[in-house]
Amino acid sequence: MCGICGKLLLKEDAPVDPTLISRMSSAMMYRGPDDSGIYTSRKIGFGHGRLSIIDLQTGKQPLSNENGTVWVVFNGEIYNFRELRNECLRRGHTFKTHTDTEVIVHLYEDYGEDFVSKLRGMFAIALWDETSETLILARDRVGIKPLYYFMNDECLVFGSEIKSILADNVVSREVDLNGLRLLLAYYYIPGEDTLLKGVKRLLPGHCLTVRSGKCVDREYWDLSFSAPQSNLTVKEAEEKLVGIIKQSVRDHMISDVPVGFLLSGGVDSTALLSFAVEETDRQIKTFTIGFEGAGFADERYYAGIAAKKFGTDHYDLSMTANEFREFLPGYVWHMEEPVCEPPGIALYYVSKLAKDHVKVLISGEGGDEAFAGYQNYRNLVWLENIKKVAGPFKRILGQFASFLAQGDTFGRFNQYGQLMRMEFQEYYFGRTSNPFTFFNKNTNNLYDSNILNLTADNGELDHYRKALFANIKNLDVLNQMLYIDSKTWLPDDLLVKADRMTMANSIELRVPLLDHTVLEYAASLPSEFKLKGATTKYILKKAFEGRIPPEILCRKKTGFPIPYEHWLANDLKDYVQDLLLDQRTLNRGYFQRGAIAGMLAASSKRRIHSKEIFLLIVLELWHRCFIDQS
Repeated sequence: MCGICGKLLLKEDAPVDPTLISRMSSAMMYRGPDDSGIYTSRKIGFGHGRLSIIDLQTGKQPLSNENGTVWVVFNGEIYNFRELRNECLRRGHTFKTHTDTEVIVHLYEDYGEDFVSKLRGMFAIALWDETSETLILARDRVGIKPLYYFMNDECLVFGSEIKSILADNVVSREVDLNGLRLLLAYYYIPGEDTLLKGVKRLLPGHCLTVRSGKCVDREYWDLSFSAPQSNLTVKEAEEKLVGIIKQSVRDHMISDVPVGFLLSGGVDSTALLSFAVEETDRQIKTFTIGFEGAGFADERYYAGIAAKKFGTDHYDLSMTANEFREFLPGYVWHMEEPVCEPPGIALYYVSKLAKDHVKVLISGEGGDEAFAGYQNYRNLVWLENIKKVAGPFKRILGQFASFLAQGDTFGRFNQYGQLMRMEFQEYYFGRTSNPFTFFNKNTNNLYDSNILNLTADNGELDHYRKALFANIKNLDVLNQMLYIDSKTWLPDDLLVKADRMTMANSIELRVPLLDHTVLEYAASLPSEFKLKGATTKYILKKAFEGRIPPEILCRKKTGFPIPYEHWLANDLKDYVQDLLLDQRTLNRGYFQRGAIAGMLAASSKRRIHSKEIFLLIVLELWHRCFIDQS
């Protein structure tokens, strides 16, 4: 795992300043504290910071082919690199290292831009072909590893993190108000935009090729929900699924340094651990985090059950409200994007605990998005089925449900009642895309007049939404949700959190359930294998029966229950008030003071709006960090 960065000059024919590349690398040194390297030549400069995981002695980057005409910097892991290396050797290539990085160079020599489709793993790659003066940026299929870029008429600047790009003064620190609107609508920013004008994400499964001043962005992979496998029994599906996941875990265990596990006490992480203990004769170290306090959910009990069953060397810790508050600025600094993910702070602390013991962690991220693990999948499938049965009476049912809500704006009856009167594609755009959230329902009362017109303009967002739905118009409702979430919520929210909070502690996080072979198999299964009646992740749970403790297999899904709602309304109440009602905050010109004050008052009484309040805290701290630079 590493941090990569670089700059391509589009007009000048002179070496890139190596001191700039050094500054860009230093801005994210925690991503690669073990080694660093720089390469500059005509028009191009590459920087690399290394976290040594495989081939500890000879894995230095940037790395080139035999004659120095092709150079690469790479962040991630290629899990099939040994097979690819053997193929390259048979074709006559010579190797000077045992790393997966060198495989990339030789694959490009053989396959050109199609080299990326041969790779299985998580990666962000920058490759420079000196002969044709071509730069290729590539990101893994799911978006596990980040890659950002800025491009104008003069240059292209790229990096694993935004702060690396900001080390170049050519990039201005200007807020993109369209990104702000997306953030407040979805609690993260979907797609290629960020909150900084001109700074883009390379989308998952995409390659960006720059040659002769022209830039081409192409998609090399998309998740396909093809016709379900016919005549497949549940038992056959279970057996094949176990084989695919077992192979994925085996590959993700490849490392020359210790590998540990994040245990959440849930089905996915426990199942992955059960496969891992079969792949090694070493005792595996496991880690979890909990929260002290009456009524707080605590994953440590269930994680302890898993650790005991599989004989791991287990560590846990407890996080307090004060620790949550203390790391908020650090959360913003490392996340770089104001994503609303309070559990990310807990992930930081448990990664910090693991840092003293391992350099690689494995987690169960991705099982819910692949196999329909969230309750909203079940609820919305039911809702859409009711709408089909109700036919012309669905509007009457919606009005009745809204009546039962008794005027409670945030009541579930009212919400589903309104969704009853809408088409599915009108209201669904990821797990947080509810048109009735506080920010979406209260635009006139909440926003300052300066941005009201902006919030009313949904043209760009509607275009992006329609483009995604166009790919899945023939799928059932469940698979439409799984596809949309795999393209938005997963890479632009969950995986941002997963990457940043672990890399903040120089830890590599691996996610076997997001191997594209697992995702493609899940997409090929009939919907009833994923959601059966009220049972979410049906096939996954069937496959793991007898493998993981029944207390874990049968427990209700809780997510990562960090008690931030209680903390914001009680322990951190004064901090929240001081920050969000500070004149410096209000002078941003985004929100009306009365609306924010009313939100805080309502929260302290009923513990509502917690997610919105956290997002506003993060947004203001982001401004102070990345715009004000204070």
